[in-house]
Amino acid sequence: MHDSSPYRVHVAVQVRYLADQSDEADNRYVFAYTITVTNQGEHPVQLLSRHWIITDADSHVQEVKGKGVVGEQPVIKPGQGFEYTSGTVLATQVGTMSGSYRMRIVEGGEFDVPIPQFVLSVPRTLH
Repeated sequence: MHDSSPYRVHVAVQVRYLADQSDEADNRYVFAYTITVTNQGEHPVQLLSRHWIITDADSHVQEVKGKGVVGEQPVIKPGQGFEYTSGTVLATQVGTMSGSYRMRIVEGGEFDVPIPQFVLSVPRTLH
């Protein structure tokens, strides 16, 4: 959560392991994540870009940068949220993701919203 008042943007994450798209024999583990970005501030904001750091259990790091999310650069009004689902592939059963969103205040100015680290894990892998 980012509380840089008056620009409060909350990021919530849900992760799912996609067994039907994964191939454990080939070390291919596919995960979907659903992100909800909620504007808890006083001004409309636009999500301009994303920056992800994806790390697997072997410490292999992928860095992903790009415009918007899922082909969109949504404007999120105060009290509203934007939800999307995307995915990633790991070569190990466990990994982590973290990163940030670059946001624009519609009235002018930009700021970053950190995305706290979350775990990607095949069910029953972590205790």
